[in-house]
Amino acid sequence: MITAVVYSESGGTYKTTMTANLAVALERMGQNTLVLDFDPQEGNLTSLFDAGEHRSDPDADNLVKHILDMPDGEFGDLIETTAEGVDIIPSHDMLGDFTSNLEQKISYETGMQNMSRDEYPRFELLYELLWERENLHEQYDAILIDPNARAEDLLYNAIFALRTLVAPVKPAGKGNLSLDGLDELVGNMETQLDIEIGLSCVVPSGVGQTNAHRQYQQQFENTAEFATPVTIGNRESLMDAMWEARGSAFKVVEERWKTFERDGEMVSEPGQRRVRDREIDTLEKLYELAWFIATQTFDADVDPVLKLEIDGHENQQIELTDDESMEATTS
Repeated sequence: MITAVVYSESGGTYKTTMTANLAVALERMGQNTLVLDFDPQEGNLTSLFDAGEHRSDPDADNLVKHILDMPDGEFGDLIETTAEGVDIIPSHDMLGDFTSNLEQKISYETGMQNMSRDEYPRFELLYELLWERENLHEQYDAILIDPNARAEDLLYNAIFALRTLVAPVKPAGKGNLSLDGLDELVGNMETQLDIEIGLSCVVPSGVGQTNAHRQYQQQFENTAEFATPVTIGNRESLMDAMWEARGSAFKVVEERWKTFERDGEMVSEPGQRRVRDREIDTLEKLYELAWFIATQTFDADVDPVLKLEIDGHENQQIELTDDESMEATTS
């Protein structure tokens, strides 16, 4: 089973959009895919997929209540299906108070059981929910988590449950420092959680054409400690359009979403975007990234063919070959 937390310590690495694109790519590969949104802030994965109607309702059942084993309904009722076929458990405002609610639970249960607080399995709760109580490995082929950025209980629960990281990084000084500290970060998390954590790959994202960006890209790609299967170029327009299309970059290109000015106002509509070779190339890179994670990290059997049905244009078919190169055809 494919399980990964898409994690970055720094902002601006396209963490949320990358999670969405990986999920849709895996779904297109034939993998029944679920994403969990652990970010309680606005502009999260839930917003991108236009899900979570009740995420601000304090009385609504939500993932936190289930993690803490105090649900108000069936777990399956939390799951929504997006327009692109990916299932999602939406974010909820209660995620922002996860640690304080967890502390209350620990205080009550350790008191009732005469247990030391240090003995309480505070990082194992999501693991128990997903695999032992809900048996999600029997329902899904792939599960991804878009976590909160802070190294606290919610993030540790996500990593303890899924055990594998995908790390988007910036091609800049701060991003390079993050790369330098990534091995240490993983080691510290393994010590804290007392488990082995796999790092599937590092993904330089937002890479431009400047000499500095090229230098950092080479540093990333030449690092033997981590796999760097693809580099995602600076596609700010494409990634921004995902929020207007309420979906993946695949949806943006296929439905040709564009934001533009009309009569003095900014509007976003499908059928307006030019089909650019560099954006098709970005979709290829995203598909190759998902393929790498599925086949090289998890040895999964996935469909190597990406079919693009672009509105008003010839369909395109891009096939991954055994040597990880791509062959493209149109029809």
